[in-house]
Amino acid sequence: MSGVAEIMAELAALEDPRIRAVNEKHGDDHGVNLGKLRALAKRVKTQQELARELWATGDTAARLLATLICRPKVFERDELDAMLREARTPKVHDWLVNYVVKKSPHAEALRLAWSADPDPVVASAGWTLTAERVAKRPGGLDLDGLLDVIEAELKGAPDRLQWAMNSCLAQIGIEHAGHRARAVAIGERLEVLKDYPTPPGCTSPFAPAWIAEMVRRQAGRPAPV
Repeated sequence: MSGVAEIMAELAALEDPRIRAVNEKHGDDHGVNLGKLRALAKRVKTQQELARELWATGDTAARLLATLICRPKVFERDELDAMLREARTPKVHDWLVNYVVKKSPHAEALRLAWSADPDPVVASAGWTLTAERVAKRPGGLDLDGLLDVIEAELKGAPDRLQWAMNSCLAQIGIEHAGHRARAVAIGERLEVLKDYPTPPGCTSPFAPAWIAEMVRRQAGRPAPV
């Protein structure tokens, strides 16, 4: 069993200045190859207390590792709330929400609380969880109400919140045919991420294009030439 000191030494040994330089362009502050980080997590295996100790270091690579070796269902709601508010780099924020919070029994309560939070980074986590529910567990959601909020607030939202709200807009259009026309119309009118640089072979995050492509795939139709 490895302790925090040993793990931190291993992470330091994995540090690559070139990877750090690339990550820093995206707001992250670590230089560890994520494949090697996942290999380390596989070797360490699940260790909840070690995960908590690694998180407490405040180090980004350590916190990413913590999300991979923790037991998501063990965390209390207030603990997850505090962790999210501490997770200011994009990758830590994303992994915490996707690998930990989504598996927590407190996910729905946190979704509701975070979506209305005045901090746009915290609110973005709420909208990420909402997009997940739209796609997988839509029962009880007010989709028209969500579209009302998105229509009113998406254009002026800060970057990370805008991205999460736009993802929710796209999921509504992809998964719910009865709301598809309105979702596409909102996207076309607001033009959020319309000009986002998208590599060949990748799907644009512009909601109307995203919706059209995913609906095409679900229907098994060939891609447009």
